[in-house]
Amino acid sequence: MNVMESLSLKGKVAVVTGGAGLYGRQITRALLEAGAKTYTASRNVENLKKFAAELEKEGLTLNCKYLDQGDEVSILNLRDEILGSEGKVDVLINNAVARTMKGWDDDVSTFEASMKVNVTGLYLVTRAFGDVMAKAGKGSIINIGSIQGMVGPDGTLYEGLDFHAFVPDYFFHKGGMINFTRFVASYYGPRNVRCNCVSPGGFFNNQPEVFVKRYSARTFLGRMANDEDLKGIIVFLASDASLYITGTNIPVDGGYTAK
Repeated sequence: MNVMESLSLKGKVAVVTGGAGLYGRQITRALLEAGAKTYTASRNVENLKKFAAELEKEGLTLNCKYLDQGDEVSILNLRDEILGSEGKVDVLINNAVARTMKGWDDDVSTFEASMKVNVTGLYLVTRAFGDVMAKAGKGSIINIGSIQGMVGPDGTLYEGLDFHAFVPDYFFHKGGMINFTRFVASYYGPRNVRCNCVSPGGFFNNQPEVFVKRYSARTFLGRMANDEDLKGIIVFLASDASLYITGTNIPVDGGYTAK
């Protein structure tokens, strides 16, 4: 197969959890631009529909569905609804995340709520759709991690600022996601289903100038991530161009974790 043809997602059905956030928007757009019939799902369907309306003006059609990742019934309903319409799922992007904690001293209930969605929910979504792919004998699961699952927080980035990254649940589940990726790759590998993790670095979202300068200096490329930087790796891992890649964690961080 021609290498450019192998990067096409035409004929594939993709599912993205949490598709209207900072990462979800570019992930979803990338899948659509590469030709995949794409479903995105979250609890806030209205936000998804607003994003879908933006895409419609560009000739891209996004299918929006409800998903509560903390509820197994909701997960199974989403799976069954998509299978009823499409008969298959080729690509799953685990992108949804619940940010329930604000710091180390939060009530334990906020940690428990995070784990229900970000750990148990991740497992349940992966199992529900992974079993479908395994039965078909093909598929690609892509987990959206973070460099915060690879390194500890750098407190010097936040000195003198009114925000920080010292939330233990996020580091816990993003770190666990990387090894969960390896487990899933091993479990489904004999049935030709791949699983990889993408760990983005800091995303520019109008943070204070001093933070942007500090963070940018920590990278090899001298900048924060933008709203295009994940698109290429997502299409590559979702496509047949990466058929022999599984069990990996790929930092997309401008060199932050290599410095």
